[in-house]
Amino acid sequence: MKVAVLGAGAWGTALAARLAAQAETWLWARNPELVGAMASGRVNGRYLPDTRLPDALRISADLAAATAGADYLISAVPTGGFRDLLQRLRALDAPGGIVWLCKGFEGGTGKLAHEVLAEAWPGHPPAAALSGPSFAKEVAAGLPTALTVASENAEFAHRAARDLHSGYLRLYSSTDVGGVEIGGAVKNVIAIAAGVSDGLNFGLNARAALIARGLAEMTRLGLKLGGRLETFLGLSGVGDLILTCTGDLSRNRQVGLRLARGMTLPDILEELHHVAEGVTTAREIDQLAEKLAVEMPITRTVRRILDRELSPREAVAALMNREIRDEGV
Repeated sequence: MKVAVLGAGAWGTALAARLAAQAETWLWARNPELVGAMASGRVNGRYLPDTRLPDALRISADLAAATAGADYLISAVPTGGFRDLLQRLRALDAPGGIVWLCKGFEGGTGKLAHEVLAEAWPGHPPAAALSGPSFAKEVAAGLPTALTVASENAEFAHRAARDLHSGYLRLYSSTDVGGVEIGGAVKNVIAIAAGVSDGLNFGLNARAALIARGLAEMTRLGLKLGGRLETFLGLSGVGDLILTCTGDLSRNRQVGLRLARGMTLPDILEELHHVAEGVTTAREIDQLAEKLAVEMPITRTVRRILDRELSPREAVAALMNREIRDEGV
């Protein structure tokens, strides 16, 4: 089996390092300098400096070579780069099944990854989303992790879950692609809110409330878009939400913590050196929720903080002073 992991950020590098023990694995990056440094030093110094890359892992800036004959094409680029990568793969007529790791709505179009795939590559090979509670650093270290592989093609979902299973990396299959993607997108926005709350020292009670009400927002939107309730109560829903809201390895949580300290968004993103999907996704989800008449007050508040309409402290006050209502509403 050959696997091509496309994108050498932290998550792509971590997954490639784990898969290299069981399959011919290629890690592709568009930056030749990064590729050269990883190939010679056997470490991704920019995104995953504490993990030595296995000698068996092939690292290349040649997309055609990396994907030739691959059974799986695993896209590890951010949501904003997914469409461009798909167009390049389509031009190569790459044959393998497609799996994507990105979590968010495409900026400007408000489309989920499976919708981008349908537009960019009509008649594409079997495809799936891979999502769930996972920090790249822990996956790279071989710590126990469970994820969901979701595809409209149930057979492909089962096959990918079986083939990509790796030691302490346990995979479950699902056919609820939209639900899995919505969970992965919304949790990033709620994590920014949790970071803001913690950065203001509002305590564990407030964080727990944000997680619970964030799950309610995720579920309302997901059900409206055709997702299944059990998806939001599973790994790619509440599981990923809890991890991202509580773990300091979460980039989106770190955005919230820094906003609470008074840093500007451009300075935060420059300091992180990583993409925080929730920043773009907050605006897209807020617009979608308004269009669908789905109430998502935490998401809207995060969007207003990012757009500098409210300070973090004003935003929390606005949430706490909303109209009293039944919990189920």
